[in-house]
Amino acid sequence: MAAVFVAIPAATATSAYPAPLNAPPGGAPTSAVPGTVNYVEGQVTVAGQTVTPRSLGGVQIQPNQILETGQGLAEVLLTPGVFLRVGDNSAVRLVSPDLANTRVEVLRGQAIVEVTELFKDNNLWVLMNGASTRLDKQGLYAFNANTQLVQVFDGKATVDQDDHHKDIDKGHELALNANWKVAHFDMKAQAAQDPLYAWSNLRSEYEAEASMQSARNIFVSGWPYWYGPGWYWNPYWDMYGFIPGDGIWFSPFGYPFYSPWVVGFGYGYGYGGFGYGRGFGHGFVGHGHIAGNAIGRGGFGHGGGFARGGGFAGRGFAGGGFAGGMRGGFGGGGGRR
Repeated sequence: MAAVFVAIPAATATSAYPAPLNAPPGGAPTSAVPGTVNYVEGQVTVAGQTVTPRSLGGVQIQPNQILETGQGLAEVLLTPGVFLRVGDNSAVRLVSPDLANTRVEVLRGQAIVEVTELFKDNNLWVLMNGASTRLDKQGLYAFNANTQLVQVFDGKATVDQDDHHKDIDKGHELALNANWKVAHFDMKAQAAQDPLYAWSNLRSEYEAEASMQSARNIFVSGWPYWYGPGWYWNPYWDMYGFIPGDGIWFSPFGYPFYSPWVVGFGYGYGYGGFGYGRGFGHGFVGHGHIAGNAIGRGGFGHGGGFARGGGFAGRGFAGGGFAGGMRGGFGGGGGRR
């Protein structure tokens, strides 16, 4: 049986934290590669070997190895800003960990993919029941191998199998075993009854808080500890967090991820900076991005808002949406589309 607990190759020689708080348990470096197991609850195995919270930081799924859950949940990192979350009694296989061609296969049960940021050279594919689904945009995507459903809560996906080809937009699903017909589904009802969705929402919030703390530490420790957008180990949370390279990115659940220099402007996460509210309406805001140049000008989008698909567009945070008293920054006009 192939070894599971291996050191993760360093993406760079620099670190997000000064020594000695710069490495996960087992000596794994401060960055992560696709297939890194970031968090587990309950019964989780990789290639038949048990994964526990104490072993995180150095657990990487190798190509063609399978992560399985019993009564348990798991979070796996893919490309920077992309989280794969696996539900109870489920199994996923890492087909390819390449940054430019990342492929995972849902073999059994449920999985949700949260795409907070997608770089132009990333190609993200989720395989299921012989079909290949490409995640084309930032968003939130659900896969159920038991019911053969592909669902798009936010974003856009392209599904291919043999001579079949379908595009799936926000609020739609494709049943792979029902003549390949795209249909609308009730996102609110689905989210309310899906434990994996609720857990993913909570994990997204924790990830954003951990990333904010890491961004603060990078800013305070100095720029030599900054190597650009990517995964940074947070020793206080015992997990990797995503830090973007520019401005502020909002996850599909609405939680903000800050670049370190934005912290230098004095913007905090939830306390005295700009608050976010738990779940931003439980994930139906849509993702968004506040560009660095907009923050530098103080305009925060200049009337454009940041959310898409009916998020804060037209309303924004005008009249008190910021905990720190930022007034009217996102109001007026449509969202970033």
